[in-house]
Amino acid sequence: MREMKGDRVISISLRDAGAGNRRGETMALMLVQHGKSLPKEVDPQRGLSEEGRLEVKQMAALARDHRVDVAQIYHSGKKRARQSAEIFAAALDPQGGIIETKGLDPLDDVQAFANDGIKPDDNVMIVGHLPFLESLTSYLITGSVDYHVFRFQNAGIICLEYDGEKNSWTIKWTLMPHIG
Repeated sequence: MREMKGDRVISISLRDAGAGNRRGETMALMLVQHGKSLPKEVDPQRGLSEEGRLEVKQMAALARDHRVDVAQIYHSGKKRARQSAEIFAAALDPQGGIIETKGLDPLDDVQAFANDGIKPDDNVMIVGHLPFLESLTSYLITGSVDYHVFRFQNAGIICLEYDGEKNSWTIKWTLMPHIG
C-alpha cells in the first residue's frame, strides 16, 4: 500500500508487518468495510446513506466503548470510505489521524498491497471495499486470495493480529452490525 504525504510516497508492508517491532510483539490491523452507500442515481460519488451513516456511528461508538486503539486510519479516498473513516476517527481519535491511501480500491491487487504496502509498528485501521477486504483477509491468513475466510458486513470491523514470533496473522475479534 502506498500512502501519499505531500510529494512523498510512504510504503507499508503487511506481509512483513511489525518489522519495526521487537521480535515476538504483536500488532493489530482493523479492516472495515465502508457503511451502506447511496445509489449512483442519487449520489454519483456514492456517499453514505442515512442508514449507512447510522450503522457506522453505532459501530464506531461500540469500538470506542471497547477501547479499540488505533494509531492511524487509512481509507481508499472514495467518498463512502472517507466518510466512514471520518466517523471512526471522531470516535477513536487516532493520533495519526486519517490518511487517503492508494491501493485500496475494490479491484486493486491485494498481493501488491500486502507485500509493498505498509509496515505498521502500531495498530491501524483500513476502511475500504469488497472484494478487496475479503481477499486481503484471505491472503494474510492463508497466503492465498482464493480461500475466503470471512464475510464482511457494511460498517463491520474485523481485527487481525500479527504475531511477530510466528510471522503469521490470525483473526482476533470482529464487531458486526448484524448477526446472521
